[in-house]
Amino acid sequence: MKLYGYWRSTTSFRVRAALNLKGVAYETVSVDLGAGDHHAASYMALNPSGGVPTFVLDDGTILTQSMAILDYIDATWPDPKLIPADPMARAKVLAVAHGVASDIHPVNNLRVMKVLDGEFGATADQKKAWMQHWMAEGLAVIETQLSSNTPFAFGDAPDLADLCIVSQMYNADRWDLPLDGFPKLAKITANCLAVPAIMAAHPDNQPDAKDDT
Repeated sequence: MKLYGYWRSTTSFRVRAALNLKGVAYETVSVDLGAGDHHAASYMALNPSGGVPTFVLDDGTILTQSMAILDYIDATWPDPKLIPADPMARAKVLAVAHGVASDIHPVNNLRVMKVLDGEFGATADQKKAWMQHWMAEGLAVIETQLSSNTPFAFGDAPDLADLCIVSQMYNADRWDLPLDGFPKLAKITANCLAVPAIMAAHPDNQPDAKDDT
């Protein structure tokens, strides 16, 4: 199996972490978003949206969209379980996970930054303010949804909510978002990164990681 992704992509981070936690072997294929590799015809044939990640199974089946890929992974390799079976627990985990994936990430990704820059002439400070605004607003909501009594979002082991949180918090740190108001999120992030399988998925630990971007 092949996972096409970009080292700094938070969506790729989520999927790498899930595969690592479950002990699933996969080959990483770098798609350099900064260099525009996602617009190449060969990649667009795999994923017409030009997004990452793209997960290609051994039989050639192509899966796109990180949350759909994560759902497939959890259904196919159920141990450890990332999405609870209990309806109430499942709803709580998905609310947090989609709070990141649906509310924060879409307005904080590369394509939005390029439009702010190219179409609206946003300065570096304005782009940073944009990123910080939407992350702060979304993370403030998520902070209220988390348990205060568990090391991870809703229990003693990381689940889908935690994988979305730790990847988004990486982006928050990258954009210098003040995190003093998010103690639960900070605790969860530290606990996630203490898990070797998740730390191995961290952007800085990828073979295509770069020091200058």
